[in-house]
Amino acid sequence: MRVIFISGLIFCFYCFEVIAANPEPAAEFTKWKEGLRPQMLKQGASQQLVNEIIKSLKYIPRVIELDRRQPEGTMTHEEYLNKVIPETKVREARRQFTLNKDLLMQAEEKTGVKARFIVALWGKETHFGRITGNYHVPSALATLAFDGRRAAFFNKELMAATTILAEGHIRLTEMKGSWAGAMGNCQFMPSSFLKFAVDANGDGKKDIWGDKQDIFTSIGNYLASSGWQKEGTWGRQVKLTKAFTEYELGNSNKHPLKDWQKAGVRRSDMSELPANDIQAYLIAPGGEKGRIYLVYHNFDVIMRWNRSHYFATGVGYLADRIGFPAI
Repeated sequence: MRVIFISGLIFCFYCFEVIAANPEPAAEFTKWKEGLRPQMLKQGASQQLVNEIIKSLKYIPRVIELDRRQPEGTMTHEEYLNKVIPETKVREARRQFTLNKDLLMQAEEKTGVKARFIVALWGKETHFGRITGNYHVPSALATLAFDGRRAAFFNKELMAATTILAEGHIRLTEMKGSWAGAMGNCQFMPSSFLKFAVDANGDGKKDIWGDKQDIFTSIGNYLASSGWQKEGTWGRQVKLTKAFTEYELGNSNKHPLKDWQKAGVRRSDMSELPANDIQAYLIAPGGEKGRIYLVYHNFDVIMRWNRSHYFATGVGYLADRIGFPAI
């Protein structure tokens, strides 16, 4: 019993030393955030606003947990499409297109991006504004910057968020988004907001949280500013008439559609490819046995939004399912 007691004392003493050497993150965070003042003032924020922002910043352990968590398994491409874009989402996308048609047509006219792609991105990112995140964006960004793993990136985003607040686009208490700092219906990071968000209704605010005119035009502007070709589409699902191994995949293997036609690539219904003079390349997100796509320039533009073949094909798939077939 004496040995156990002594061991317990030693263990407790060791724990005390570890705790003393590693103060609670929240305590260190309180000291750290005070050092942000000079940077925030350079973003155009007043001293009063900087005081309010600093006071509002809270350390959020859950944000670190989510940032560190590794994916548990991997969905196949087919599973992804079925889970992320079920028939219920397709029906809702069509309904939202009809409900918001006037504003969507205005956004299409202003940006040159077809409304169905705007709705598809809106639906993919936030389920048509229903799931936008409830984290206090400045606190989430500060937590990640303080954590240090990607400090420079998240510090830059925190300063961009400060600029947004200084310009008066959103109130500090209403600046909500995902745990990683993506905001509003568009899920723009603050730096993307500063580049692409639009005040479409002329009220002096770029409101991607609650104003659909700003939301739709901002989504379209992101794509347009990234090189969207207004008369084009994203790509199409195809079938191969030769062995899968005879084809080279990836964006380093772009060829005109007529060359893919000669190589035995056909539309999904086995009809001939369009005669349009379009450069395209093959991708197979689901591997040899999965769906095969010929994708065009606008697919690469969608990839600038999210660099995932799953995401980009999902957006294209949903846009086509809204009811306006690809050309």
